[in-house]
Amino acid sequence: MYKEKITRGSRPLILVTNDDGINARGIKTLAEFLMPLGDVVVVAPDGARSGQSAAITVKEPLRMAMVENREGYKALKTTGTPVDCVKLALNVLFADRPDLVVSGINHGSNSGVSVMYSGTMGAVFEGVVNGIPSIGFSLCSFDADADFSICSEVVETLCSRALKNGMPEGMGLNVNIPSTKHLAGMKVCRAARGRWTAEYDSRIDPMGRPYYWLTGYFDNAEPDAPDTDEYVMAHNYASVVPVTPDRSLSEIDPRVVEWMAL
Repeated sequence: MYKEKITRGSRPLILVTNDDGINARGIKTLAEFLMPLGDVVVVAPDGARSGQSAAITVKEPLRMAMVENREGYKALKTTGTPVDCVKLALNVLFADRPDLVVSGINHGSNSGVSVMYSGTMGAVFEGVVNGIPSIGFSLCSFDADADFSICSEVVETLCSRALKNGMPEGMGLNVNIPSTKHLAGMKVCRAARGRWTAEYDSRIDPMGRPYYWLTGYFDNAEPDAPDTDEYVMAHNYASVVPVTPDRSLSEIDPRVVEWMAL
């Protein structure tokens, strides 16, 4: 039970989470990038929760423990999902709403259709639902010791602008940064259309029993479209894709009405 809730001081209050777990290098680097911009509170899973999307914990108790507590920086771990982390922070920890929710830096890309499965982006959508400017960052490298320094300017630029100007209601940002030594800049774009193929590798365990390991390849349906995140990253730009948790079509397609005979 947290009796002394976290309040906003003289600086902006920033909530940080991820889906790779509180000990991941990406989230530690992200917190370092954000500390000059405000007071940082990290609430992250106690272990990896990749692929959790918007999952929440409903059949088990959630536990939360302080990991670090110093001036301008607090870090807590939970037994829940990334969305649980945001919910716990808003409902249990904070007396004041945070000025910004930042998720990441994810180890690996969340471009294209991957945004549907991403725990990193699930946390972003939860922030957006609660009316808080929210941004997810991913580095396109699965290396546990990846060099995240290439992300610093992108993180600091977008987060400082979000703190200063806010963000349009109902919108978050999905930011993917290529693993390169020389970043050309960043571009606003859309998610590439495509799907994952050959998603499971069939294997045999030492007891001779078959099992399946999630793998797969992203099949980009429009590799030459210059306004997509995949194209932008292939040309060494960070992709900035505006996203929304509302998945309904902005305009009702007349074919739907015709199909339903309404």
